[in-house]
Amino acid sequence: MKIAYAAALLAGFASLVLADEIPRAPVSDPRPVMLAALQSVNGEAHGILNGEIADALTQRFAATSPIYIDVTTEKRYAQAGCARLNVRFWQDGVLLPGASTPRRQTIDFGINYCLDGQPPHSLK
Repeated sequence: MKIAYAAALLAGFASLVLADEIPRAPVSDPRPVMLAALQSVNGEAHGILNGEIADALTQRFAATSPIYIDVTTEKRYAQAGCARLNVRFWQDGVLLPGASTPRRQTIDFGINYCLDGQPPHSLK
């Protein structure tokens, strides 16, 4: 029983370590990550937001990590190069006003997006 518990604990720890090893491109806005997800075979792309806005947010909320961007494809449309994307921004160690302890803050939004930067003509 102890061996099974230890193996499960190690497997969980290993998955957390591997999750942090995702290749992430530094970007000043999410569009390049969204375009990369559209072009990716698995429909995913990852980045780290940098620049003045990212620095200001990180400093304002005393965060302990950069702002990460994860884009996943929820649905590909018939129009070539178009999909429904989920765009997730997240950051560790965010101390919100009135909070007593920092935590991970995550914001998700969905968007219909094409390689030309426009929405698709049809949602089919």
